[in-house]
Amino acid sequence: MSRQFRDSSIALQAGIAGLDAPEPAAAVGLAGVVIGIPEPMATELENWRASFGDPLAAVIPPHITLVTTTPVTDWDAAAEHVRQVAREQAPFTVTMQGTGTFRPVSPVVYVNVSEGFDSCVELHRKLQSGPLARDLEFEFHPHVTVAHGVSHASMDAAEYELAGYTASFTVSSMGLYEHDPSGVWILREELSFDADAGPGAEGR
Repeated sequence: MSRQFRDSSIALQAGIAGLDAPEPAAAVGLAGVVIGIPEPMATELENWRASFGDPLAAVIPPHITLVTTTPVTDWDAAAEHVRQVAREQAPFTVTMQGTGTFRPVSPVVYVNVSEGFDSCVELHRKLQSGPLARDLEFEFHPHVTVAHGVSHASMDAAEYELAGYTASFTVSSMGLYEHDPSGVWILREELSFDADAGPGAEGR
């Protein structure tokens, strides 16, 4: 995944991932880790999101967040931590199916991650530790956002119109992003999984 994320791209889950936690004074940057949705599904979901009037569709490529905005005190240590997790992870299948919402807690409608849900949760658990450890306000729930902060009618439409959506792809890498001073999330490394690492924890 080579596209940049504009400011708040990974932080779009502010209401469900505890993004308002204070940044430690010693932090030298902010990190995030995501699974990018491949083509042609990425463009398809981006177009759907735009159709619901969500302006973030143009600046946030469809993705599954594994590590939301996390202060980093040692970037080299954090990057090596993510590399090590990737080396120990086998590719797995994700199936996106149907819709869900975080309303009323957060104005988000999303496409469900059905197959591969547990693999994403386990990856999150491994990643959000060590140099990337932090407390989250809400339980991690892998998903692909298709509407955020739009009108109730538009969120209802997103939840209804994509209720029958289904698509699958193989996850063979994850992207490590850094938030730069200009307000852009920059892809620092796309880290491939190890096909010889053994089967991932599929399904839910």
